[in-house]
Amino acid sequence: MKNKLSILAQRPAPIRLGYFIFILLLLWLPLAAPIYLLVRDANLVSILTMVLLYGFFIFLLRLWGKNVYQQPQVLWHYGLELTKRNGIELLCGLAMGLMNILILFVIEGVLGWLVWKQPTVLFPKVILEGFFVGLGVGFAEELLFRGWLLDELQRDYNPRMALWINAVTFAVLHFIKPIEAIIHTLPQFPALVLLGLTQVWAKRWRRGRLGLPIGLHGGLVGGYYIINVGGLIQYSGQVPDWLTGVNQNPLQGLMGVLFMSVLALLMRSKSAKIYH
Repeated sequence: MKNKLSILAQRPAPIRLGYFIFILLLLWLPLAAPIYLLVRDANLVSILTMVLLYGFFIFLLRLWGKNVYQQPQVLWHYGLELTKRNGIELLCGLAMGLMNILILFVIEGVLGWLVWKQPTVLFPKVILEGFFVGLGVGFAEELLFRGWLLDELQRDYNPRMALWINAVTFAVLHFIKPIEAIIHTLPQFPALVLLGLTQVWAKRWRRGRLGLPIGLHGGLVGGYYIINVGGLIQYSGQVPDWLTGVNQNPLQGLMGVLFMSVLALLMRSKSAKIYH
């Protein structure tokens, strides 16, 4: 069995990815199907099935690394190092993400495009929720996209091609939803591609460690969560939505794209000193 699995290491990346996803679904579906059939709360169904799916994903990653690539510490190989340096980089990334979101909204406030408000809910609770939501999303998406997927791509393709495939795939997979929702959120596609590029460059800057990408991703998500759920801002309507963000989502506006572009260029310049 191990010999058969090790042969996969010699197959093209699309075939390896297909095998991995197929095995993952085989593990997940028998347990996920009863949840969809028996649980009526849609939010609870989503939480349970996604937690289950990600648990199987990490379990399969370890088997995949050990049996396909003969790497028993594959999570470490992906950049998930339990080291002081990686922890510090995670905190730095978290601060950078939070500051990026805060600066964006402060500038829009100074320009009169929005007004700041008192929190509409218990603010310490929202901050704590934002912290855990941000780090949870950052950890899950970065291990998936900048860990497993990027590693598979870099085994077959040159760094530039792996970079762009990773970033575009990251953006596209955020649109696995009903067609109405896709059309509704389509303006955020450019910003998601930029975020994907930023995260790859951030990982390369830190010599393959995932601490900075996880923290940066978590800071961006957590910062927006705190401001949005906390009800801290209200748009004034002085400028069109395409500038500040369609559906009040900064990633769907020109300002959000500009800020993501600055962040991407910063990570690109840092990674260029290391990677080239």
